[in-house]
Amino acid sequence: MKIIALFMAVVTSSLSAWAAEGEQISYKSGADTVQAMLYSPSGKGPFPALIVIHEWWGLNDWVKQQASRFADQGYAALAIDLYRGKVATTPEEAHELMRGVPEDRAARDLRAAFDYLKSQKNVNAERIGSIGWCMGGGYSLDVALEEPTLAADVIHYGHLATDSENLKKINAAVFGVFGGQDKGIPVDDVKAFEQTMRQLGKHIAIKIYPDAGHAFENPNNKAGYRPDDASDAWKRTLDFLDSTLKK
Repeated sequence: MKIIALFMAVVTSSLSAWAAEGEQISYKSGADTVQAMLYSPSGKGPFPALIVIHEWWGLNDWVKQQASRFADQGYAALAIDLYRGKVATTPEEAHELMRGVPEDRAARDLRAAFDYLKSQKNVNAERIGSIGWCMGGGYSLDVALEEPTLAADVIHYGHLATDSENLKKINAAVFGVFGGQDKGIPVDDVKAFEQTMRQLGKHIAIKIYPDAGHAFENPNNKAGYRPDDASDAWKRTLDFLDSTLKK
């Protein structure tokens, strides 16, 4: 038993050595004060940075874990809270919370998150990107549409814009991850988005996992989680971010 206890202590110590600790911060968004979790790499920087945007569940432990993982890779990661402290536990509640977010407030919160990162001394203001999953993937694209100096944009099975006049505003390099079996975001829509972006001369890369459905990267999605695809998507995301934010 002592050997097992010693082994567990070593494992715990090892995990804490690489898992970046988050700091709860607040930033102003118009007249509102928004809460968020900031995960910073060790060292002084300046570091590339990411706005990390949650799924329709809210800023839960899984999203915080992703932000921590990005900090372990050398990114200052700001996991924002569009729900003002609420976290859903059922799909019905998540749907209600998602529908209850005013679009103008969300846009203001995302813009303020970018400005917050840009103001930090340990952040390289020219190397800021955004990433989101599900609902957050759609909002991640919105950041690219509204912020001309965003350097990189990652969309994990988020809803897509289709209007070419709107997409012209994007200057960020874009990487999209989608499931071939996702009923909410059909493959034809993904391919149309990619084609339009290419016709506009934008930097775009898309990866579609043929057998995956929606939210396949989240292990809490018991029925749809695909660990091999999730692992590959993580690696491809890091490769994309390294090539765009660390160059």
